[in-house]
Amino acid sequence: MAQKSNVKKMITTGGFIALSGSMVATVYGYPAFATSGFALVFYLLLAGIFFFLPTALISAEMATGDGWQDGGVYKWTDTAFGPRWGFAAIFFQWFQITIGFVTMLYFITGALSYLFDAPIINENQFYKFLVVMALFWIVTYLNLKGAGFISKLTSISFTAGIILPAVLLIVMAIVYAVQGNPIQVVMDWNTFFPNFSKITTIVILVAFMLSYLGIEASAVHVNELENAKKNYPIAIIILAFGAIVMNIFGALSVGFVVPVDKIELNVGIMQAFEHYLNLYHIKWLIPITAFLLALGAFGEVAAWVSGPIKGLQQTAQDGLLPARFKKLNKNGISVSLVVSQGIIVSIWAALLTFGGTGGNLSFLLAMALTVVSYLTMYILLYFTYFKLKSKHGDVPRAYLVPGGNFGRTIIPVLGLLMSVGAFIIAFFPPSSIKEAQVNSYETILIIGFIIIFFLPHVIYHFRPNKKQKK
Repeated sequence: MAQKSNVKKMITTGGFIALSGSMVATVYGYPAFATSGFALVFYLLLAGIFFFLPTALISAEMATGDGWQDGGVYKWTDTAFGPRWGFAAIFFQWFQITIGFVTMLYFITGALSYLFDAPIINENQFYKFLVVMALFWIVTYLNLKGAGFISKLTSISFTAGIILPAVLLIVMAIVYAVQGNPIQVVMDWNTFFPNFSKITTIVILVAFMLSYLGIEASAVHVNELENAKKNYPIAIIILAFGAIVMNIFGALSVGFVVPVDKIELNVGIMQAFEHYLNLYHIKWLIPITAFLLALGAFGEVAAWVSGPIKGLQQTAQDGLLPARFKKLNKNGISVSLVVSQGIIVSIWAALLTFGGTGGNLSFLLAMALTVVSYLTMYILLYFTYFKLKSKHGDVPRAYLVPGGNFGRTIIPVLGLLMSVGAFIIAFFPPSSIKEAQVNSYETILIIGFIIIFFLPHVIYHFRPNKKQKK
């Protein structure tokens, strides 16, 4: 009888790029980027170079540490600061997506309003909430069927609903510009830089940060990458370049034909498609495009519903959550965690839809809450890196941040400063919010963040396993 091979199946560089790209690729952020005009290029380069790359590099080093390969941010932070902060880190990473789901679902609702020519489901708060809830609980139910089913769905939705529409949009925009048609974006050296004298004009940076969040999740696969020391930097450079280029051209494609003051954040992509497709006399593609975009976002929601929960399942195994969360169904899914997540998402959807005045306010609140929640984890992640570098420097790593000790200091410092800066400005209302909505925006954002920050500590305090070290 042939013996089973113990050799771990390795991931090629191309496979790793595809895997990582699927975690950070997004289309629904293009309209938010476009509201910054040509300065969107500056923002995307700033966030890509000073946040995306440092985060990817330090995550890779921690992921390849001996004994740190499994568990991700939970294991790294637990090793550095103990289980309380390890739990907080994985909680922030997971909880942010419960808010981020609302952003994705708003986008799907906007696309469906075009597909069925029913603007009421996007403009009326009650109908919008019903559609959001129906979509989310359907995808939650589908996730109970297991990873095999969801992987088939997401593989189709990523190609057909994200890559295809993005490429089509960019190609039409290039043709539009080459033909000499008037564009709504002024592109020169003066408009490249934001007006730094007004804080309200740069807080939109939170939207650009959102497009690069999640890269640390793919770093755990570095151990499976062929010749990681050589290929990981190559993969990250390609991924960063590709993400920056796609975001720049995708956002400009929207800005070319939709004036800044006319952009609706959750339907801006469809506004651009409608303009281009009508111009080229192929408006029959509008509902098809709307369907593909909705499919892409639906697949993204499906991928995230059970993904981050796997990290929480590890904390349940360590006795930090009630025993019922350890139980898995026949497909390896914790039904209790998935349902609990669904309830939390429903609460956020109600707060964001009815707590403000809907429209751009709800969309911007969802993005801001997502970013401040996730940036809290990133700030903790950078401190974790410094602690592991200082106190656990003798632990072998298969990969090190390049540049020797100088590089391993300055690169994470830049990432930390970028994270802290973005975190602070995220609490300032964007200029696109009306003056009458400012108080609602700030109140909901501050209260939401306070709840998010203290919740993991409350849960940890009442953990079932009181013998767990602090």
